[in-house]
Amino acid sequence: MRALSALSTLLLLCSSAVYAVQEGDFEGYLSKLKEQEFAYDYQKASAQSSMLRDSWIQPIIVRYSYKKSNPYDATQTVQNAAIVLDQPIFQSGGIYFAIKYAEASRIYSNYSVDVAKRKLIKDVVALLMQIQKSDLLIKKHRLQIANADINLEQKRELYMNGQLDSGFLDSAVIERNTLTQALYDLETSKEQLIGSFRSLSDLDYKEAEVPHLELVHEDAFLDYSIDLKKIRSENEKNRYFKNMTIAKYLPKLSITAGYNWDSLQNPSFAGSAIPSPPDTSYYNYGFTVSMPLNINFSKDIESVRVDYLKSLVILEDTKRALVALYRRVEQNLRNYDKKIALAKENARLYKKLHADTLTLFRAGYKTDYDVKLLRNSLHIQELDGHIFEMDKQLELLNLYEKMVNAI
Repeated sequence: MRALSALSTLLLLCSSAVYAVQEGDFEGYLSKLKEQEFAYDYQKASAQSSMLRDSWIQPIIVRYSYKKSNPYDATQTVQNAAIVLDQPIFQSGGIYFAIKYAEASRIYSNYSVDVAKRKLIKDVVALLMQIQKSDLLIKKHRLQIANADINLEQKRELYMNGQLDSGFLDSAVIERNTLTQALYDLETSKEQLIGSFRSLSDLDYKEAEVPHLELVHEDAFLDYSIDLKKIRSENEKNRYFKNMTIAKYLPKLSITAGYNWDSLQNPSFAGSAIPSPPDTSYYNYGFTVSMPLNINFSKDIESVRVDYLKSLVILEDTKRALVALYRRVEQNLRNYDKKIALAKENARLYKKLHADTLTLFRAGYKTDYDVKLLRNSLHIQELDGHIFEMDKQLELLNLYEKMVNAI
């Protein structure tokens, strides 16, 4: 039974991880222009990595010179052409580490772009959620204004009948105006959100679907953390760079080769022309073994070693920050669940009160105002539940921003 329980837990964890990746892959929300910008960033990272990977390959130098002079009024021409190669073929592991460093740099650069892209996608989805939340808040405020209108009408009637002081009537007017001003602010805020959304996405906010997010397991959150993947890739990059730096101070073997051609036309000596020598050409090849002796060797090695050790500390520190983020979101979700439960409980209460009041109204014991007030209050509680659900989704976005598909 324990084995089955452990297996069930493992399957649940794995399914949570897969669900996180599938639901967290928010493609299609960014505008084509934004997608193109990120595509160029990926291309640049790939090009820089390729250039870095081949940086150990030295260029073949092709040189040609042409000179004309007239000493002692005799014009002579000198030409020279050469092809020179000086190529390291062994650097005590430096070539291997340079290639691995280039690949690690490419992965790190791609993760850096992923982080920026992921944040922008999160912003777009958050804007879409906030627009929909604004719609709910606007509906709620309109219902509250409707109740305020009813309350104002009731107090006006009581005041006209001499049953209420004018101060109560004045308070009802102020309450209605305050709610109306808040509604205007909500409508303005919604338009600002729509403007921000349109600047980042080509989708129609009215038709765009909002992804439904669920809380994943903490282990799955860390396994798919884009921040940890980025830092781990930086650790690899720093490790290879450290090895490259060490190899820089170790023996290096290079092959050398060259080909030269020289031509001298119409030479002269002390003003007298002499026969032109025949064109000459020759080649050379060989090898060079070198090793730098630098007093800053140990300091250079220590510097890159410290960078590598620091990146290991940053990895652990980031992991701790992510765990804190996860648990904060988890706690906030629990609080929203309590608010949702309270809104549902209030809705059940208002539903019963509305039904009872409707029965009394039909019997002539309650007014139409009482029925409308309770009906609006019931809808307000139902909207509160939906608003808190949207708040939960916005909270979960803070986790999904940090997650990416496994590579």
